Amino acid sequence: MDVTEASFGAEVIERSHEVPVVVDFWAGWCGPCRQLAPVIESAVERRAGAVLLAKVDIDANPNLAREHRVMSIPYVKGFRDGVAVAEFVGMQPPPAVEAFLDRLVPSETEKLIAAGDEASLRAAVELEPGHVGARVALARLLVADGRADEIVALLDPVAFDAGAAALLARARLASADQPDVAAGIAALGRGDVETGLAHLLDAVRVAPELRDDVRAAMLGVFAEIGEHHPLAVRFRRRLAQALY
Repeated sequence: MDVTEASFGAEVIERSHEVPVVVDFWAGWCGPCRQLAPVIESAVERRAGAVLLAKVDIDANPNLAREHRVMSIPYVKGFRDGVAVAEFVGMQPPPAVEAFLDRLVPSETEKLIAAGDEASLRAAVELEPGHVGARVALARLLVADGRADEIVALLDPVAFDAGAAALLARARLASADQPDVAAGIAALGRGDVETGLAHLLDAVRVAPELRDDVRAAMLGVFAEIGEHHPLAVRFRRRLAQALY
């Protein structure tokens, strides 16, 4: 499809939340653009709707060319979930174009993770046992369902990951005989993040033997809510003061 400055937002940015969109920046006077066009069009067509192709004539849409810093053409960008995630410049051989598109199209594991239900997440782990995201997503679901005791075996193979380490710490803390820890874990379990963090912060001050696990659990909460979330900013500062 031909995309203009007026339609780029809807046809590329918004649409890429549903399916990956490849944008080919080109111009009528560009010889390599004419060579690349049939290569990329054929590759996209073979994927039968798994990825879309948008074409932008930079002469007719100079503002888009400036916005996307098009310095040389052909210039191709791939969009997923509203952002550009891959790009290349110049004529590319068919195998390189195929590889580029393969990186954009979600894998079967990614599709299962996106589904988000327990059966899909278990299928994702089975399909790709080393996929950290699949194991962590399933572990979070189990924790939210009150089944934290099931996550140790699930996360041990990926314990090097910060998110996995945080969930493992929460699982260990669930059995700790310490009032602030118990109250904090319970509050987090019911979605009361501020109360949960406040209790865990108190535990850092009064239960030094649990500090490492409490710190890991709090860092995991910061990652879940977003590092720039007001609660993450406030409690990260307080945690640093309590530890040091």
